[in-house]
Amino acid sequence: MSFTTIILMLSFSLVMSITPGPVNLMIISSGINNGFYKTFSFISGATIGFTTLLILISFGFNTILKSYPIYLSIIEILGFCYIMYLSYQIVKSNNNIKLQKKTFKTLYFYEGFLLQFLNPKACLASISGVLMFSSSLESLVIFIIIYFIVCYLSLSFWGILGQKATQYLNTNKKLKYFNFLMAGLLFLISLYLFITFIS
Repeated sequence: MSFTTIILMLSFSLVMSITPGPVNLMIISSGINNGFYKTFSFISGATIGFTTLLILISFGFNTILKSYPIYLSIIEILGFCYIMYLSYQIVKSNNNIKLQKKTFKTLYFYEGFLLQFLNPKACLASISGVLMFSSSLESLVIFIIIYFIVCYLSLSFWGILGQKATQYLNTNKKLKYFNFLMAGLLFLISLYLFITFIS
């Protein structure tokens, strides 16, 4: 495998992992409200969930989705509904700085894991990556390993960024506005992905 191919794999993985999406926004919101360490379980779940999805698509699930597109439609609808639920959880969270660690919903490993299977961005990224880098089994395995590492680092970056941002969101009013902003962005991204999918 050429050095250029590895650079392309790294670039693709980084762009798809670090750009804002439903999972990233949940992580930064949790990082701000709960801190990085309480968010790390969700980060791990999201990373392992995505890697599992990537492996499944790499070794056959993609064929099923192409043969039975109704399953992808179901995933899209379920994902949209679940992300709307997460947006609601952010909006209704108590924005009291002194109580935030107890009142903002703690995100768990299994939620991060499952969210990736309902995340349109994750599905599209997996399918696109497999189509680009599946010229051989060796290439595919290296791509999966690279994506796992890059995804873990990228999602951790969002968690750390969220924790560091607490010094700027140091009043109840600022935190309230931030949570509404994140919930709104989460809704818009999900809506955009949904409209893109059905168009």
